[in-house]
Amino acid sequence: MSRARKTYRKHRIAGIGLAGAGLIAGGLAAAGAFAGESGSAEGGASAQTISCPSTNGKLPEIPAGAQDEVERNLAQLDKQLAEANDRLARSQGEGGPNFVQNAILGPLEDKRTAALNRIETAIGRLAEKPEGLEALAKCALGGQAAGGEAAPPAEGAGGEAAGAGGEAAGAGGQEEGAAAGAPTVNCADVAAQLGAVPAEAQAQIDKELANLQKQIEEANGRLARSQGEGGPNFVQNAILGPLEGKRRAVIDRIGQAVEREGGQPPAGLGGLASCGLNEQ
Repeated sequence: MSRARKTYRKHRIAGIGLAGAGLIAGGLAAAGAFAGESGSAEGGASAQTISCPSTNGKLPEIPAGAQDEVERNLAQLDKQLAEANDRLARSQGEGGPNFVQNAILGPLEDKRTAALNRIETAIGRLAEKPEGLEALAKCALGGQAAGGEAAPPAEGAGGEAAGAGGEAAGAGGQEEGAAAGAPTVNCADVAAQLGAVPAEAQAQIDKELANLQKQIEEANGRLARSQGEGGPNFVQNAILGPLEGKRRAVIDRIGQAVEREGGQPPAGLGGLASCGLNEQ
């Protein structure tokens, strides 16, 4: 068993909740209160906690030259989970019925996807690249993904859009029933910044560009449905922030696809992840 796996298991023990329940990061669901290193909200004894699938047993033998980078990203998974549990405890009673999914679980999934992609890439530089670690990115509230099993994907999460082609600059299409006059998201056109790409990478890049377009359409649908919800930071925290995280994971995969086939991704590609609003 590699040093990275041993180190990872040591990292997995997080905090002890106010109700005495232990939190095992990235694995079993913890019942009761969460009290992470950054603290928990007053009265958090009844707060739910988040359970994420574990990477234990899912990683291949890690080359010595990749161990440090893999360990850093495994530690990032622990930190991300602790921060999400802390926010969950502090935000009890906030937002509408979809607040936890949109403002906590969704962004956590995006951050985990990016970290798991980096683990794949680090191993793939020196050995056969593992595939499918992204399936471990999705988390759920305690009890819904116990035993290190991933919960079923939420609607619009992590799916691949049918078809291929470039991402539409600006807002993209609105979902059926979107309210007239609702703002739409304004995102940079990633396809226009790629230039020539290796022919061997074109199929995957087309698929990822279609994913970017689907993410825009889903965000526009949420904007239309959630008008009037939340406080002044609702759109940023529940829609634009999660959208940026999802776009960053896709853009990272595009860059990796270009590099695998001997190409050079354009400088500053990651800066295209952030989106704004087109006010109507």
